[in-house]
Amino acid sequence: MSKQSETELPLENEQTSKTPSSDLLNNHWTNRITGAFSTATQTLTKLLPLEQVTQWFSVSETQVAEILEKVRSQLPTTEALLLGKPQVGKSSIIRGLTGVSAEIIGQGFRPHTKHTERYAYPSNDLPLLIFTDTVGLGDIKQNTETIIQELIKDLEQETNCARVLILTVKINDFATDTLRQIAQQLRQKYPNIPCLLAVTCLHELYPANLEDHPAYPPELADIQRAYDEIKLDFTGLYDRSVLIDFTLEEDGYNPVFYGLEAFRDSVAELLPEAEAKTIHQLLDREAGDRIGNMYRDVARRYILAFSIIAATVAAFPIPLATMPVLTALQVSMVGVLGKLYGQMLTPSQAGGVVSAIAGGFLAQAIGRELIKFIPGMGSIIAASWAAAYTVALGEGACVYFGDLMGGKKPDPKIIQSVMKEAFKSAQEQFKGMK
Repeated sequence: MSKQSETELPLENEQTSKTPSSDLLNNHWTNRITGAFSTATQTLTKLLPLEQVTQWFSVSETQVAEILEKVRSQLPTTEALLLGKPQVGKSSIIRGLTGVSAEIIGQGFRPHTKHTERYAYPSNDLPLLIFTDTVGLGDIKQNTETIIQELIKDLEQETNCARVLILTVKINDFATDTLRQIAQQLRQKYPNIPCLLAVTCLHELYPANLEDHPAYPPELADIQRAYDEIKLDFTGLYDRSVLIDFTLEEDGYNPVFYGLEAFRDSVAELLPEAEAKTIHQLLDREAGDRIGNMYRDVARRYILAFSIIAATVAAFPIPLATMPVLTALQVSMVGVLGKLYGQMLTPSQAGGVVSAIAGGFLAQAIGRELIKFIPGMGSIIAASWAAAYTVALGEGACVYFGDLMGGKKPDPKIIQSVMKEAFKSAQEQFKGMK
């Protein structure tokens, strides 16, 4: 059998009935094709100066900044300043409002000043919530006046964000002089910034025979007595107060976020309408989809630009070089999308993501049509095919990075399903290209 006939055999089998031997042969060719693509992606850094090649398709930093700033200016972002001692449940408040795991929150905090750290949700570039947490409150070694001045300086910065102060106090902690002193000065300086008093860790005052949370609100004498005393201590320093007990799953209390709805409503009532609506939507089960769509809408501006470049490359192919150039283009696109989702990737890392995402998609969704993709194994890839595949890869990357941003493990089956649908839709969109 000649070498040419070996190459054409799988195409000829499409017109014959399936047999066990033909299935094996088809799988053989699918594996060869997807394997070749994976190898091309993973070893591209050895074949070409990838850092240099990706510069051909780079998006200017200015353009990225302009797009992000435009979207950011339209977001109903809330900045919550969390004031309280360590271990009073401030991170649990973030978990309750965002649904993000404790590990992700811990990794997401970034130093802001000497005495504050910040966590932006869902990302620093396009945040809906910004949490500023004080560091060192209650530590006798820390200078309270320095902490106050840093907070005042921060609040003096102009921003489009709505702001709310959240004073967090444990139900059984009455050594709150430092917190009260800070709250007094901030209240005096910024009387228009609303303040919520959140009293936490209620279970620490539960009677011994109570193994779980009672109906909300808790009608327990010890809790009510302590709550009244804390409110009295902070008289004039807050606009609303609420009882909450946000615990970890392993603590065994149900629900984990006890008083979450009351807390959500209390925060929302202190905010402008748009920001209040966002707070409610964040706890909606469809909120994750809406946030994902917001990021995807921005990402599609880049995906469209890269798909058009891919079509141009394929329409005017360079013999034996179309595949490497297209791969470099797609690696560059994935790097840009990663940056949007807060993932800073080197070209090699972006190539690894492309390989991981594309391999399964190509094997399951396209099969032998990929013969066009490998130089020397068929016709040069059509411009419409290149554009559609680039769109599909971009959509898959959005799902991949979106899962990472949300602290979830990317699901290959979901990614491949999204890519398959995007590829089909994009083929219709670009079918007129030759």
